[in-house]
Amino acid sequence: MAVEDQADPLGTLPLDAWHRRRGGRMVAFAGYAMPVQYSGPSGGIVAEHEATRHGAGLFDVSHMGQLLISGSRAEAALEALLPIDLATLRSGESRYSLLLDEAGGILDDLIVSRWPGGFFIVVNGATKWDDIAHLRARLPGAGTGKVVLEHLEQRALLALQGPQALAALERHVTGPAPLGALAFMRGGQFAVGGVDAWISRSGYTGEDGFELSLPAAEVERVAELLCGEPEVRPAGLGARDSLRLEAGLPLYGHDLDRTTDPVSAGLAWAIGKRRRQQGGYPGHARIADLLASGPERRRVGLSLEGRLPAREGALVFAADTPVGRVTSGGFSPSLAHPIAMAYVAAAHAATGTALTIEVRGRRLAALVTPLPFVRHRYIRHGAGQ
Repeated sequence: MAVEDQADPLGTLPLDAWHRRRGGRMVAFAGYAMPVQYSGPSGGIVAEHEATRHGAGLFDVSHMGQLLISGSRAEAALEALLPIDLATLRSGESRYSLLLDEAGGILDDLIVSRWPGGFFIVVNGATKWDDIAHLRARLPGAGTGKVVLEHLEQRALLALQGPQALAALERHVTGPAPLGALAFMRGGQFAVGGVDAWISRSGYTGEDGFELSLPAAEVERVAELLCGEPEVRPAGLGARDSLRLEAGLPLYGHDLDRTTDPVSAGLAWAIGKRRRQQGGYPGHARIADLLASGPERRRVGLSLEGRLPAREGALVFAADTPVGRVTSGGFSPSLAHPIAMAYVAAAHAATGTALTIEVRGRRLAALVTPLPFVRHRYIRHGAGQ
């Protein structure tokens, strides 16, 4: 996670005043003022990280773009832009996907859910305006009724993450089925403290947890309600970044960008089997070549000794030959040593390969390590399934 130098005025999230009252240290991120951590005895990045690992952390992710694509031609139009097999996406189910350019470069990564009225898409905050423009320009007949794109600007997004998230949230939830019946990447319409919300069992920390899309006008009431539970504390961008790094999850603009492709990034699993065979999405020809011949470089995990972390941009070496560059790095609170993700030449990407990373004029020993660094704890089958 990089804090931005911001010349333009920052956007304000619906919970801005709430964050400040709770001691949130606000920084520029994705064009918004957002809390990187909170002050007080229970605040700080490591404390918030550990609280999410063992209890539940509440993250404000309302900077993300929430889109609804509907209409009689919505499914076909989306399949022309994403390498996803929408025919296999059931109502209430969510799936990770990628927005690609014609060369197979990654414009953004996103989550697509099938709602009763269309497709709900959550895109990254830093890219949402470009994504919206890209989609509007390429969705055939957008705005005609056959394909309609709505930017749900009046909705907020919260992520309640951690092993105690279910216990804390279900005390306040009513709905057509028990919240615990949801499995990972499944969602439905519920009410939280009387506020209508779309809740999915998903998140960006590697822990079990939920994401709540709800009216922005009601989000402070819901946030206050959840943080009133003994298991829950607010958590900021710092803990979100350390958790997602331990989980081996890429961050757009750092581990993914237009110069990366799904195969090199280790995300080929996000391309549906039928789509691999039939194509019909941007970049298919190049991606098919990469799947057949293998990429020149691969995204890998790196474990370092000592306590000095390798940050984004650090060069990776095999002996004295540069073979890659770090894209994300930091100290792992859970493992008590530094970890990083990097793109390295494919010949040096095998698990167990010994490399070095240049940090502050020193060469630090690093070992190629399987991702994730910390085991995911998603609930693959909901209660009663």
